[in-house]
Amino acid sequence: MTSKKYLPTFLLLLASITTSWGQAVTTAVPNNADGFSNIMTTAFLIAAVLLFIVVIAVVVRTNALLTKHLINLESEKHGILMPTESAELRPVEEDFFTRLRKKYWEDPIPREMEGEITLDHNYDGIRELDNHLPPWWVNMFILTILWAIGYMWYYHWGGNGLNQADEYKQDVATAKKEIAMALAGKANAVDESNVSVVTDAGALGEGELIFKNVCAACHGQKGEGTVGPNFTDEYWIHGGGIKDLFKTIKYGVPDKGMIAWSSQLKPSDMQKVASYILTLKGTNPPNPKAPQGVIWKDEAAAAPDSVGVK
Repeated sequence: MTSKKYLPTFLLLLASITTSWGQAVTTAVPNNADGFSNIMTTAFLIAAVLLFIVVIAVVVRTNALLTKHLINLESEKHGILMPTESAELRPVEEDFFTRLRKKYWEDPIPREMEGEITLDHNYDGIRELDNHLPPWWVNMFILTILWAIGYMWYYHWGGNGLNQADEYKQDVATAKKEIAMALAGKANAVDESNVSVVTDAGALGEGELIFKNVCAACHGQKGEGTVGPNFTDEYWIHGGGIKDLFKTIKYGVPDKGMIAWSSQLKPSDMQKVASYILTLKGTNPPNPKAPQGVIWKDEAAAAPDSVGVK
């Protein structure tokens, strides 16, 4: 029989489908104490097998019709009359796929018997038949109902899958993380050519914390200066603008003993600590170090009374 020729291929394909579906469902469905994961895995595998059976039936049906059509063409070509449906033929044992096709795929009423179920309705030559729905359509409809029940249980009643509201919350949380990462990347793109003073209280607070952890050892807890220069007066050695400060922090002053902090601080952190240092001007801490360098004035300031930054 033709179906026997395809049997090994069908079985191999069935094994591949069930294995793939099993792995996918096991990965997608989290394990829990009540064993719901195993139940859903089994349900998906059963659905896969049923769907595979339908595919087999379609292939077998198509193959049978095509074979019959080709035989009829060859018979007509050579003038051979094929036996009619009513002719006495030797019984042939039907294989599994043939029986399956007749039971779950073929119409309950053969086309040759449609005259027996024709109703009196006739509209412009279009006759109405009192026929049942095709078995393949009914079986597919039942399969969709079973699938819908499993879907509703998993995503709405069982509490294991994510419904639309949960998916929305999850997507929003993911979007917030991506936005934070994008902003962090933008902040770390700061360099001495585009750096600007930050005035946000939170950012200045972070800058103060960085200053006290890494800068106070040389410049004092209040910027009064110890080994390093005083940050509270108007005198600067390497310039007192935000870009000057950022550049000094980033590259350091090796001949004066100040290391380059670019390998230990992110650009955004250097911007914050530089902005915090600018707020120390005029604070007059106790025991300030003597002035070093020259008085620095911001020549780019638009107004004469603009705050001169350290």
